[in-house]
Formats: sequence, structure tokens, C-alpha cells
Amino acid sequence: MVDDALWALIEPLLPSWPEKAPGPRPVPDRLCLQGILYVLYNDIAWQLLPLELGFGSGQTCWRRLERWQQAGVFDQLHRILLAELNTAGELDWSRACVDGSHIRAKKRGRRHTGPSPVDRRKTGSKHHLICDGRGTPFKVITTAANVNDVTRTLALVDGIPPVAGRPGRPRRRPEALLGDKGYDSNPNRRELCKRRILPVISRKGAPNIQDMGKLRYVVEQTFALLHQFKRLAVRWERRTELHDAFVSLACSLICWRRLRKHRS
Repeated sequence: MVDDALWALIEPLLPSWPEKAPGPRPVPDRLCLQGILYVLYNDIAWQLLPLELGFGSGQTCWRRLERWQQAGVFDQLHRILLAELNTAGELDWSRACVDGSHIRAKKRGRRHTGPSPVDRRKTGSKHHLICDGRGTPFKVITTAANVNDVTRTLALVDGIPPVAGRPGRPRRRPEALLGDKGYDSNPNRRELCKRRILPVISRKGAPNIQDMGKLRYVVEQTFALLHQFKRLAVRWERRTELHDAFVSLACSLICWRRLRKHRS
């Protein structure tokens, strides 16, 4: 079920239907959202969505997911929840952590799939994640499984949305960026410094920075939370934008849980 307080945030973001739309009356948005969440949590095929639950058919929920993603609903929701967490002082801007995680792709998509270097070159994708110092997800980028982490460093940093909730301009930059040796790149270090971000990245061929693991464990924790949503542990969608819709929704739900925990 969709929490009433969460629905109060989501409902104003949804695009409205035409008053005199042709055809039968559409399934209510809240029920469709519950159907989408059912698929996200349980990783079932759209056509197997139980009709007796009242969420509408799998095709109805799939089309609603596509429509909402095109309207930017889930990205807006994620940004609103980040602002609420920022207001509550629950975001740690002293550092951000980056990492990547491979997932298997059951269907070869048109884009963003490739041979996985950790799964005997089977077709897969990769989630590139940046989170704050407490593990709150800022941005996730989906690429082919054989894309190097270092190539997405700046895209992740620049992809952090402007987060309001505090006096002054919305914030987009952490004070430092933590990464393992897969992110070792002098050009990226220079670009991070231009953005006034301190790069804390271990160099290849040198010992790891002391206590780096203690600071970066949060990104692994966030991946674990993200992939608890079974639809994200394996990629089924051929179209990357639909997979990314699930990713954005999952990031929003992680933020919502943390906000609700803070308020309780």
C-alpha cells in the first residue's frame, strides 16, 4: 500500500488526464502506483500482475510508468525528499562516495548493455552510484556492464540535483569525493578541484588511503538497499528509461524511509 503521507507528495506531481479523454475511465493513479510498486518489490512480469489486487492490468501500469517517467515525476519526487532530508539535517555534505555494481540483463537492450567482466561476459548492465556521507543516494547512472567506473565520475558529480531545504542557494557539491582505485584519474582530479571538491581517491600501485574503507562502506550499504528491490537486482526492461524509472523510484523510497525514521 502507498503511505498516505507519501501519496500527498506524489499526487501533485502526476500529469493530469484530459477531462474528456476517449475510452473507458482510467484506473486511478494511486492504484497504478501500487501495481508499479508491486512489480518493483517482487520482480514479476507485467502480464502476471494479479488483477484481483485491483491495480489494473500489467499493461496499464506499464504505460502509466512510462507516462510518469516522461513527465519527470520520479526525479522530482527524489529531489523533494532530498530537500526534506536536508532541512532535517540528515544529509552529510562533508563527503560523497562513488562506486559501481554489476547486474545481469536478461534481455539485450538497445543501449546500455554489454559483456560483463565479472559474469563470464554474459550480457549485463552497471549501476554507477553517488551518495552522501550517510549513504543517501544522490544519483544513479545505468550503463553497459563493461563501462569503466572512472568514465562516469564527473557525470555522477554533475548529476547531483540542486538540493534545497537550507537558507541560501540549493546545494549541489559535497566537500570531498571518496573513491577506490577504479576512479584514479589525474584529469578527473583536476576537474574536481575546479568544482571545489577535494578528491580522496587511492592511486593505483600505491597503498590504500588509511581508513578509506570505514568511510566508504556507506556506498556498499546503499547498493544493498537499492538491490533489495528485486526488479533492480536483474535488468528486465529493454528500454533504459523504464529501468531508470524504477531506479529513481527506489532512490525516492530509500529517502522516504530515512525521512520517516527521522520524524518518528
